Amino acid sequence: MRNEKKKFEANKVFISALINTAKGKWEEYIPTREEVDELAINLAEMMGLQELDVLSLAKEAYYEIDSKMGVGVSLVDPEAVHDDEWVYKRKDIKKWLYSDAYEKYLRDKGWSPTVVQSLSDVGTKILGHLQDPTSPGVWDRRGLVIGHVQSGKTANYLGLVTKAADAGYKFIIVIAGSQNNLRKQTQERFDEGFIGRTKNGESWQEVGVGLSFDEINFPVSVTNVYSDFDKKTADISGWSLGSRSQPVVMVIKKEHNILRNLKQWLEDLNTKESRTVRVPMLMIDDESDYASINTKKNSDETTTINKGIREILNLFDKSAYVAYTATPFANIFINPDAYGGDQDLQDDLFPRDFIYCLDAPTTYFGPDRVFLDDESSERILETIDDAKNYIHLGHKKDFDVLELPPSLYRAIRQFVLVKAIRKVRGQDEKHCSMLVNVSRFVDVQKSVRAHISVYLKKMKVAIKANYLMPDSVSQKNEYMDQLKQTFEADYWDADVSWKELKCTLYDAAESIRTFVVNSKSDEPLDYKKYERDGHGLTAIAVGGLSLSRGLTIEGLCISYMYRNTRMYDTLMQMGRWFGYRTGYDDLCKVHLPHDSIDWYSHIAISSEDLRDQVIQMRLDGLSPRDFGLYVMSHPDTLLVTASNKMRSAENITVRQSYSEKAIESDTLPDDRELNDFNQSLIIKYWKENFGVKDREVLPNEGGKGWYIGDVDTKIIIEFLNQFKCSPKTQEKRNFALKYLKSIVKKYPLSDVALVSEKYGLLEHDYTLSPRTRSATYVKEDKSWRVNQARVGGRHEHYGLSQEQKNAAMEKAVADAKEKGKEIKRPSDRYYRVERNKPLLIVYNLNLVDGENENLAVPAFVLSFPKVDYSHTVSVVANRVYLEKSIGIDLDSLIQDEAEGEDE
Repeated sequence: MRNEKKKFEANKVFISALINTAKGKWEEYIPTREEVDELAINLAEMMGLQELDVLSLAKEAYYEIDSKMGVGVSLVDPEAVHDDEWVYKRKDIKKWLYSDAYEKYLRDKGWSPTVVQSLSDVGTKILGHLQDPTSPGVWDRRGLVIGHVQSGKTANYLGLVTKAADAGYKFIIVIAGSQNNLRKQTQERFDEGFIGRTKNGESWQEVGVGLSFDEINFPVSVTNVYSDFDKKTADISGWSLGSRSQPVVMVIKKEHNILRNLKQWLEDLNTKESRTVRVPMLMIDDESDYASINTKKNSDETTTINKGIREILNLFDKSAYVAYTATPFANIFINPDAYGGDQDLQDDLFPRDFIYCLDAPTTYFGPDRVFLDDESSERILETIDDAKNYIHLGHKKDFDVLELPPSLYRAIRQFVLVKAIRKVRGQDEKHCSMLVNVSRFVDVQKSVRAHISVYLKKMKVAIKANYLMPDSVSQKNEYMDQLKQTFEADYWDADVSWKELKCTLYDAAESIRTFVVNSKSDEPLDYKKYERDGHGLTAIAVGGLSLSRGLTIEGLCISYMYRNTRMYDTLMQMGRWFGYRTGYDDLCKVHLPHDSIDWYSHIAISSEDLRDQVIQMRLDGLSPRDFGLYVMSHPDTLLVTASNKMRSAENITVRQSYSEKAIESDTLPDDRELNDFNQSLIIKYWKENFGVKDREVLPNEGGKGWYIGDVDTKIIIEFLNQFKCSPKTQEKRNFALKYLKSIVKKYPLSDVALVSEKYGLLEHDYTLSPRTRSATYVKEDKSWRVNQARVGGRHEHYGLSQEQKNAAMEKAVADAKEKGKEIKRPSDRYYRVERNKPLLIVYNLNLVDGENENLAVPAFVLSFPKVDYSHTVSVVANRVYLEKSIGIDLDSLIQDEAEGEDE
């Protein structure tokens, strides 16, 4: 262990030297990976290190060198009387004590200086959106910050808190998650980054930023890693907020009793002379889409958490409320005019003053990389297709797990191999984790853990007996043979040979510990404890709700999730695999069912669409209220609102807008009669050129075919009305047609593209050569579900002039630059804006699912241009439609999401 420790320290020294040398050598220029490798080899010669040993370290250093982050974009109320520049005009702030200490702390931890600076710039911008705490009068501000799952939201609001404390906010409330382990995790981060002290047993010790504080500068913390807010403890001190010169902070759980006790304490000790507390207060609401939203159907009622938050805000005459989330759908659905049935409360938590979209650093391992980039997705994603035979999605709390799916055992083998590879790469002292999320029930989680432990024990015995043996002997063992097969299939390109890896397998497997992570866990998943002991934790974490929201799984490499939710926010929050994977991103695997992969892809696109919309609305001079209306009329509203509203056999009436959206027939019938009818329908309209004189042959731009411009939009409506869809697509098509009919006066003409992979037969045969698309065959529905829910293949540029294409590219590049990104080509959204009229794309698809294949299945994409934000149509959906759209039993979904973990 001592030698390993020395090696780890030596590696840190080398990486630090390489980073500093590279930045000194190239300054503003970001070097290529090859240039960093060459520099590493030269530096290794100077330091007497082996070339082979330093190349993996060079990869880790490159992430730090290349890491940068944009400053994000914001949408503010243009009519509000507010000066965002007050931060720069405050001449009395001589030193930013807390924020400077926090930024130094991050740099000392190895954060890229460019990222730390960007984080500081973002914090200053968000602080500017708040009120100057020294300004007179009574005021309150409401804002929303949208981040990415596991992208550093805590680091961001820690930065905001430190700047707010420097500016004069005297009382800071941080509402962490609803679980004890989430609150503790946030408290630890605040102890290190702002408070400077932490509770260790019965004593306090200085940590993080506190190592450079004078005694008088420590903020006052009412909570600690062991204790949430307790009114009795707070009462013992007997002090009021106004009596403290240092800022007072508390990190509390999102629980109604805690909020009630806090309100009572504030009233008892801080409102003696007036009805309100007269110190400026900042409230951070982390994971604000969870529990904070008033979900009561009756507008005269209020949920307890929502009411508790608003009651505390109402006690202060100077307050700022900032909601943080990676899944903002629920926040935007707050009625901007709602009071929740209590006129004594301030208005609801709608972010009326500003919405700020954070950028993730370039090294962020996010949804686009996992689900939208074809090259990386193919390497990262693993499809779970065997779990239903072992763990039923709708299982009850007394379900008896007799055996685990083979795919889960394979994932465990991958984890053992990843740990061994990371050991070879010199990362043995870093955290390394696997996530298993297959049930919300505590007893089922315990049973799954028991099966995993038994499998690991058998594997360890096999490895111990064989890892030093020649292959001719070792590979006769079942477990060793499976490990080698998994290595050759998944990690053959990991810059390590099987012979080299084999020697490390025993230590890798022996270091693995298993945990059940839930509200009843007797052994916490405590990464900090291992850090204090000077080494990393290698863990397999089995859990449900605690693994689904807020909790950071350090060093996460392998994820296995088999759950039955398709709600946007819940599903995306389950994506604990997003984050930062410096030096091992090429090893990560994410195991998901087919439908989850499709929905994650859809959500990733929709989430990016929301960020793009913030940019566009800012350019159009619109406000957060307009953004709220836009999201509330988004076609996906039906899915977001379903679990809260469909608790009885009622219908949902929503206002829908398809502005800049594309509706795709992503679920297709396995019915020869229907498909033959659609083929005949295509031929009929094709022969007539959809009612116009000429058609244009499409060039080979990722596909061939024919383009027909300026078609009467009513002809498009007529065609789609006759097109026979599967039941799961029919209502979606009908909703889109209703919207198309509503805009026909403004857009009397549309375009049509008939896409063919090759001309093949003569044009007069009217045959579209099929595009091959991966799909999932759903036997019980006799239907095909196109993978990633995408029929189209980026064909919306068809028929546009080169000038229009160039304009779309310029706009896309400008928007990407705003978000600190680079792009190779525009998304279809930019082509929709340039086209400025509807587009119908018709395909023939060759659908493939393993050995199942269905040739020549007609499909369509209906793309809408940018329409006025306020233009919507009213649509009504019932339970039957929603269950078809969501694809699972709605009652089980509602129960799964409403109840959380079983007690």
